[in-house]
Amino acid sequence: MGPHPAVAAIRLAVRRVLHDILNEASRTAAYREPAGEIPAPGTPHENRTPHERPPSPLVLVACSGGADSMALASALAFEAPKLGVRAGGVTVDHGLQPGSDLRADEVVLRLRELGLDPVESVAVTVGRDGGPEAAARDARYAALDAAAARHGALAVLLGHTRDDQAETVLLGLARGSGIRSLSGMAAVSGADGRYRRPFLQLDRQTARKACMVQALPVWDDPHNTDPAYTRSRLRHEGLPALEKALGKGVVEALARTAQLSRDDADALDTWARQAEASVRDAAGLLECAKLYALPPAVRRRILRQAAIEAGAPAGSLFARHIEEVDRLITGWRGQGAINLPGKVVAQRQGGRLVIRQG
Repeated sequence: MGPHPAVAAIRLAVRRVLHDILNEASRTAAYREPAGEIPAPGTPHENRTPHERPPSPLVLVACSGGADSMALASALAFEAPKLGVRAGGVTVDHGLQPGSDLRADEVVLRLRELGLDPVESVAVTVGRDGGPEAAARDARYAALDAAAARHGALAVLLGHTRDDQAETVLLGLARGSGIRSLSGMAAVSGADGRYRRPFLQLDRQTARKACMVQALPVWDDPHNTDPAYTRSRLRHEGLPALEKALGKGVVEALARTAQLSRDDADALDTWARQAEASVRDAAGLLECAKLYALPPAVRRRILRQAAIEAGAPAGSLFARHIEEVDRLITGWRGQGAINLPGKVVAQRQGGRLVIRQG
């Protein structure tokens, strides 16, 4: 008899992602070191004997101890050895609750019991920029980036599920931030595709069921049920209300919306990158008349990118900011400069749009 369907589903999802990671690493290695080429001095290959095998690639799992990430850790521990991959784990102690350090130690123990190595707990200090949820997320990803670099990991697996994706789409819709926010979380993200989300097509109940049938202990974060947090309210009040009003299938529909939106956003981003050079003059300044001729979705992407390059923090640059800058192109009546986050100023001068630090 095979594994429980929930266990089989999570293992299959992880197996597919590991295959993708290995295939991409193989293509990258083939590109960087063609057959017969002598490795450059100082490269890891230089110090190996001709018959010495390179070290097995390492993939880490980010684990909070919750059902989603524990299910992911168990699937990685099962699948990785069969593919010649080393599996490790990282848990991040945000320090936001009493005893969080003890919980982190427990997670480390559980990961080691699954056979993961290396395993570590990383304590972070959560700031205040962007609100508590955004600040915690920024601190967490910074810690995971550092851990991946420290251990030389090819990738870090994250346990976000289809339910998390649906919540992310609704949060983006509430902010009115445009199609990119509606695209939710990418299956592959981060520097060089570091972060992978194998469970975006699986629901939260599948992960929890997989933990239950494998007798994996899980920790339920009190913040996930705290109505002080927007995502918690959405999870326990908003989505159930939508399903009551619209019927079952809302989560699946929102996840599909995320993928369709991502495809559209990617296409528009590519168009904007290709069009940018054509709307700049010989000095590199943006020409208002040429910007005006572009479709709004393309033009606003160019304006947003220009603001970011001038020093505006991407996370603080909202649709309303870009709309104000856009009016310097489409509704010019001699208005003054527009102040943007990061002390960036956008103003129209002689038919050119100048975006720079104020």
